[in-house]
Amino acid sequence: MRKIILVLVVVLTSSLVNAQEKKGDGQTSEGKWLIEVNTGFGTPMGANTGFSYSSTNGDSVYNIGAEAGYFVVNDLAVKVGLGYGGMNTDIFDTNIFSYKIGAKYYIVSMFPVQVDYSGATMKDEPEDPSYLGLQAGYAWFLGSNVSIEPGIRYNLSLNNNYSDQDTFQVNVGFALHF
Repeated sequence: MRKIILVLVVVLTSSLVNAQEKKGDGQTSEGKWLIEVNTGFGTPMGANTGFSYSSTNGDSVYNIGAEAGYFVVNDLAVKVGLGYGGMNTDIFDTNIFSYKIGAKYYIVSMFPVQVDYSGATMKDEPEDPSYLGLQAGYAWFLGSNVSIEPGIRYNLSLNNNYSDQDTFQVNVGFALHF
């Protein structure tokens, strides 16, 4: 039984790799552009370049943002992101401007891994949050220009006021490739 399962896993994996295989003009080829919008569940306070909204007991937090990247070589994109949001809670009532810079690499053109630095500017705060982000996922290409990229992310806080704010996230990204 184990041998049958192993054979099925190998066949399924090779089928996925072949189905996702990129030709010289694939979605992650050198010279291509990427525009990406993410939803973030578990997003850190500030430093969000995706879409999010939450409201609990009259406290609300929202954000809108996007990221763009350029493939400098096959499967490796250099990315930047911007976001704008706000918090209306008992503790904060402020607007937040977020930014991100990083690199995203697609292993075998279908498993994106990303390393980035993100931060935010928050009005009336003595120190703004900043994070080192690490994420990984799977790119499901829905044709030549669109992909859905579910993934996981860890944000490591880089400053004292937010040192206990390390966060783990689940993301669903939607990307345009051109």
